[in-house]
Amino acid sequence: MIVGAGLAGAKAAETLREEGFDGEIVLIGAESERPYERPPLSKEFLQGRSERDTIYVHPPEWYADHAVDLRLGTRVTRIEPDRRLVRLGDGSRLPYDRLLIATGAVPRRLPGPAYYLRTVEDSEALKERFAKGVSVLVVGASWIGLETAAAARTAGCEVTVVEPEPTALNKALGPELGALFARLHASKGVDLRFGTAAAEITQTGVRLSSGERLSADLVVAGIGASPEVWLARDAGLDVGQGILTDAALRTLHPDVFAAGDVAEFLHPVYGRRIRVEHWANALHGGPVAARSMLGQEVVHDRLPYFYTDQYELGMEFSGDIEGHDEIVYRGDPESLEFIAFWLRGGRVIAGMNVNVWDVVDEIQELIRSGVVVSRTELSRG
Repeated sequence: MIVGAGLAGAKAAETLREEGFDGEIVLIGAESERPYERPPLSKEFLQGRSERDTIYVHPPEWYADHAVDLRLGTRVTRIEPDRRLVRLGDGSRLPYDRLLIATGAVPRRLPGPAYYLRTVEDSEALKERFAKGVSVLVVGASWIGLETAAAARTAGCEVTVVEPEPTALNKALGPELGALFARLHASKGVDLRFGTAAAEITQTGVRLSSGERLSADLVVAGIGASPEVWLARDAGLDVGQGILTDAALRTLHPDVFAAGDVAEFLHPVYGRRIRVEHWANALHGGPVAARSMLGQEVVHDRLPYFYTDQYELGMEFSGDIEGHDEIVYRGDPESLEFIAFWLRGGRVIAGMNVNVWDVVDEIQELIRSGVVVSRTELSRG
């Protein structure tokens, strides 16, 4: 049984069949849509550059063709690991032998009338509203916030971004590179308000913590997401920032596994547990969990990876900047064509390639090697 019909859950079901499992597979999703990928919702789909049918993980007939019992619009209300049962919203109970929790995350919400961007319905609602002359206020200079701002600005909207940090992506990239993204948006006419928070959202806009009021036709909140851990917590599983697992995505209960945004898994490269909310973690974590459920010896050791597209900037990021003490650049960041390396103790722990392609494998190999590198070699290539 797989609870959560997103990318991780769908890829787990696919992998179970590819590995020869011929038993029953039940895939339960709270949304009414069959499993789809979320990155396009804030990128090409939101901008109208791709059609709805391109976002889905599998064609509609795939589930029946592979004997996957896909139950959409269905909520699991309780997991009972010791009895190997799940309870559904209609009061019914379903037994399982192995259970994968892939419930993902939900947007953090603000009081007041705001839009959010998590589901295909959210993306469609925003796409319908984005038009020339419409004023959009984005709360949060996060990845989702900035991608939404870029889509709105590209559609001709007047865009303001409000962020309590001193610059964009301050926690994700640090102040140097966060400021680069801020300058990019400013160059496109986005009004950036840093160092201030949204104190109140109303039908006509936002009151800032400074007391200033900003009017807007619509407000979009992009202030992060929280993992859907309540089922695991209620079931007595260990929960930290997410559902705690080992490197094979097993929880403390031998028959229960977790993957995707909701899992805080032991990463063998970092020697600690991490939780990753990005697409690649779900794409690769679902198959690892499936093989682990089948008793195979597996390790989820993929490095964190994500990408973004904003205006003419395309970027891929690998690794984790936590604890870095230096940044080395190859190329000029102001040219928007460069590679940035984050170092700790002379070793590369993360890398970001901006408008430079086909280098991710080399960057990740450098991170995995753990060798002390020459700054001159890094900067010159």
